[in-house]
Amino acid sequence: METILTKANFKDVMSCGKPVVVDFWAAWCGPCRMLAPTVEEIAGEYDGRVVVCKCNVDDQDEIAASFGIRNIPTLLFFKDGSLVDRSVGLVPKEELVSRIEKLL
Repeated sequence: METILTKANFKDVMSCGKPVVVDFWAAWCGPCRMLAPTVEEIAGEYDGRVVVCKCNVDDQDEIAASFGIRNIPTLLFFKDGSLVDRSVGLVPKEELVSRIEKLL
């Protein structure tokens, strides 16, 4: 299950002790809507091992700005609270899974 990332829960999510994947998206973004089912699948497959978050750039612009998000969809990959990888654009599930496996 995906977690909605906000300023209020950001620190708690990043300090959860698990790898974190954040999907930066917007409702008006076609590629974001195309990637959403893949992110949802990954969240289910890695439930309990990886925290998968959605961050709406329109609602959480401060978080997006703090990571220099200029294009969406962008997925950020965190390990031990530190940013370790980034994926921009619509990418195949296999590539995202490969990046996540490196976090485990």
